[in-house]
Amino acid sequence: MQRLTPFLLTLIFSVSAATGRAKTLSSVADLFSEEKTIAPGKPFTLALQLEHPGKWHSYYQNSGGIEQSPAIQWTLPPGFTAGPIQWPVPEVKGGYFGKSFVYSGSPVFLVEITAPATLETGKTITLTADASWQICEESCLNEEKSFTLNLPVAAASEKDPATAGLFEKARASQPAKLTNAKISARPDGSDILLRMEPGETLEGNPTDFIPDQPFVKSASSGGSIQRDGKAWLIRLPRATKDPLENDIPQGNSLSGILIGTRPVLIPETTIGTPSPTAISTAPEPLPFSKFLKIFGGMFLGGLILNLMPCVFPVIGLKIMGFVQQAGHDRKKIVVHGLVFAAGVLLSFWVLSLVLFLGGITSWGNQLQDPRVTLGTILIMLLLGMNLFGVFEIGTSVTGVGGNLVQKQGVAGTFFSGVLATLIATPCSGPFLAVAIGVAVTLPALPFFTAFTFMAIGLALPYLVLSMFPALVEKLPRPGPWMESFKQGMSFLLFATAAIFLWVYSAQVFDLNEGQKGLWVMLGLSAVATAAWIYGRWNQPVRSSSIRLTAKVLAALLCTGGILLAWPWPAAQPEAGTVEKRALEWGTWSQAEEDRLLDEGRPVFVDYTAKWCLTCQLNKSRAYTQPVIDLIEKKGIVLLKADKTNPSPAIDAKLKQLGRSAIPVNVLLVPGKEPHITPALLTADYLTELFTRELAASGQTL
Repeated sequence: MQRLTPFLLTLIFSVSAATGRAKTLSSVADLFSEEKTIAPGKPFTLALQLEHPGKWHSYYQNSGGIEQSPAIQWTLPPGFTAGPIQWPVPEVKGGYFGKSFVYSGSPVFLVEITAPATLETGKTITLTADASWQICEESCLNEEKSFTLNLPVAAASEKDPATAGLFEKARASQPAKLTNAKISARPDGSDILLRMEPGETLEGNPTDFIPDQPFVKSASSGGSIQRDGKAWLIRLPRATKDPLENDIPQGNSLSGILIGTRPVLIPETTIGTPSPTAISTAPEPLPFSKFLKIFGGMFLGGLILNLMPCVFPVIGLKIMGFVQQAGHDRKKIVVHGLVFAAGVLLSFWVLSLVLFLGGITSWGNQLQDPRVTLGTILIMLLLGMNLFGVFEIGTSVTGVGGNLVQKQGVAGTFFSGVLATLIATPCSGPFLAVAIGVAVTLPALPFFTAFTFMAIGLALPYLVLSMFPALVEKLPRPGPWMESFKQGMSFLLFATAAIFLWVYSAQVFDLNEGQKGLWVMLGLSAVATAAWIYGRWNQPVRSSSIRLTAKVLAALLCTGGILLAWPWPAAQPEAGTVEKRALEWGTWSQAEEDRLLDEGRPVFVDYTAKWCLTCQLNKSRAYTQPVIDLIEKKGIVLLKADKTNPSPAIDAKLKQLGRSAIPVNVLLVPGKEPHITPALLTADYLTELFTRELAASGQTL
């Protein structure tokens, strides 16, 4: 145990190293320029495009809550200036805590950059942008990416036709600007009354107003929009007190988007008479009764956590521990209960310390670090296999999670408390957001006290069972049923591992052109195989040589599996080299193939499927940057015939080609017979094939 303690502490508490930002992207992010060349003294426009995974969304500049909006930090050459982000019209999304203003799909954010008039022509300037944003579904991920653009300087700027459609669509998604509109705003109690008389006819009646300022709610959140002669009168509620009933400083201006058939931009408008609450005063000391409400809410939240799916498997493990020890010395049972509570308390103190110091900005964000997510998956997987009986850990060799399952020994009980905290924190977000949001505004002493109450709530049921042996004695006595119960509990742990694997898939599966997900699955299989070998051949009845061999094989497989599944950062191109571009594959159909050949264009068809491992191997090693360059220069159109799901059309085409199994790759050149490649592809083979076949058809580099 002494040797394993540092490892376990590093694994369990690696949350303390989390930065609150995802290390890998779930969104696809790109930065585009509207101009191919820029001119001295002339503005030009850049576009940040975010493509979110399904059902996830990012946020408008006013999220409606505490979520983080997209931000860009620019590093520009001397004399260059960057304007503000030009925000597209967001969606209004309802939620548990009010309306949010979000972007789903692929939002595009425009920024205007102005070059200095003294800029010399004939040079190339470099712009760097560090973008950050947050995406949420049931949970949230903070993401970031850095971009570098190199733009030539000429006497006159030139538009890039390749990005014209993107910028046209981006501008269409932004609110229209009003001309000659008369706009005024004034406070009305805690509300804001915005009066807008348009200088032009609006397209349809307004249906909502989305404010740019925080603490101001939309018109659909308790406000109203009504006619006032030729004008529109918009009532917007706003918060004046925070959860601790301290005054919120009120702004003296308002801007936003008036939603209608064609949304329009309401420019920043001064609020006529400042609210008295806008005077900044020091908050009064919080009454003791308010502290009690906060502490009580945190305590109740900790109790509720015991009913959450993330925590329920640990309850099963503890129940097994109490059942196994029901016939032991009652004083030992009490000690186990107290030590378990100490493990929970210490874990909460460490996590709340990190939160207090600012390392994690939202409770549960430790799972934004994929290393922590993978560690949790491995713990759940191995604990489940141990409960199922695949392997057993004896008293002389204590491994990761062994004491957590066996519940023998004070150290094991302590780490079961640590584990309970680790897997409880992600569940706390949806149920404790308000209480935690209040707690993080407290001074240091009550802040840590609040989270201590939460820890006590989580540990209390186990502490009660240990301190009142009569309750433990009412539990069923050990018997043959225990093995079935123990194995049944393993499926809860496997389900928990599956949930965390789903989180991990959003973090790393798309790395390395989507190949990483395959290696993660193979890596976890290797770890499971290691546990099986250890349990099968490392038994006292085996000879010492067999047991040693089993340990070595298990260690090698476990280490190799973890290395395969580990979230290694994506390879970065060396200085001075161009980052490898992704290939663009169209969807194969016989009609599309015929159309392209009739136009005289060469076509390369990849008959593939997700379940075809050889196909995935070809993708990972054959399409190098020189091959991609050659494909572009030769004008080869790439089509993918995906057999992951049944496709009679693809099956018929393969039969026509004389093939029944994939992978099959075919180069089609107008006027020539199809050229079917070998099953295994290499970069050298594709280079030679494309050069030879297309040169023979009259196409040259």
